[in-house]
Amino acid sequence: MKKTVLREYARLIARCGANIQKGQEVHIYAGLDQPEFVQMLVEECYKAKAREVEVHWSYQPLAKTHYRYMSVKALGEVKEWQKAQQEHYCDVVPVRIRLLSEDPDGLKGINREKMAKARQLSYPILRPYSDAMTGKQQWCVAAVPGAAWAKKLFPGLTKARAIEKLWEAILSTSRVTEDAVAAWDAHNADLTAHCAHLNELGIRSLHYTAANGTDLTVGMIPEALFVGGGETTSTGIFFNPNIPTEECFITPMKGQADGIVYSTMPLSYQGQLIENFWLRFENGKAVEVGAEKGQELLEQMVTMDEGAAYLGECALVPMQSPIAESGLLFYNTLFDENASCHLAMGSGYCDTIRDYHNRTLEECRALGVNDSMIHVDFMIGCETMNIDALCADGKTVRIFENGNWAF
Repeated sequence: MKKTVLREYARLIARCGANIQKGQEVHIYAGLDQPEFVQMLVEECYKAKAREVEVHWSYQPLAKTHYRYMSVKALGEVKEWQKAQQEHYCDVVPVRIRLLSEDPDGLKGINREKMAKARQLSYPILRPYSDAMTGKQQWCVAAVPGAAWAKKLFPGLTKARAIEKLWEAILSTSRVTEDAVAAWDAHNADLTAHCAHLNELGIRSLHYTAANGTDLTVGMIPEALFVGGGETTSTGIFFNPNIPTEECFITPMKGQADGIVYSTMPLSYQGQLIENFWLRFENGKAVEVGAEKGQELLEQMVTMDEGAAYLGECALVPMQSPIAESGLLFYNTLFDENASCHLAMGSGYCDTIRDYHNRTLEECRALGVNDSMIHVDFMIGCETMNIDALCADGKTVRIFENGNWAF
């Protein structure tokens, strides 16, 4: 891949994705797959006037080794220096950039029960720190090719050619053009226009139906809004948290979901795949689930805590999105969720609540925003999906027809 194109991608992540401001501290989280690009991104962060850029490296096989030999207590412990680190983050509110490149099957065979219990131990300790930064922090999730991920998508190619093909797919679906920032400005304007129309309807519930058997009704929070594209921090800094993104999304009302929904793409969860699965809801809660592959993992996911069995997001994505039109199944939620309408189990987004900067987290949750240690997107969109909106004025308006916008 040409370095000039990769440089434009790095610039997009730093300037448009994270929108780094002069004097900010930046933390980059990346695997060992693309060190040259990480170096390029670090340089672009400094060109954006970052005060300091710190890179945190990860390696999936090493994570498996830790989970094999360490005890649950040791894995779930939050040490004093880690608490001090979190306090520092709360003080300076650093910009966070995460580069995804993991093998979709990279944690296959890991002790799932140990992983879940360790997270249940650490989450209550770490949560107050993350809550303190809600709405204040710029962050961006993007992707770079990993060799195993590339071979998963293109098994018939050599490793080098598969990585090149994955680079091409990432860059094209991420709108990396000669002037990627300008392309994203136009894309944000388009998503904003779609959200404005949805919000004008005064939607109180969404009814999903599809030929695969999906028949689900989800209630909306009256104070919630559809949002998409970029977000704005409480200090007024606009940023794009996901590159790519095609969704208009909203936080649904906890306790208002009834019916059944079928997945239309595999879900990569904790480095393992769940395939051909479904969930049945009653009074907002997933009371029954099933999967052809990954049944135990799916059951574990929706029982991580009390809120894990409830919905935290409803996202609308047309089948005409660049990712869907690429014809690729990425086995990566960042991409696959932007090829298809999707839902998310677990925590809801407070920043979809009107005037949320002037509300506390407790006030947002009292309005109906679900609370959980997980937030897991899964894809439900297909060419036969229709979505009808029941509005506050009593009218029913079709907003999706055969997998695409109906307006």
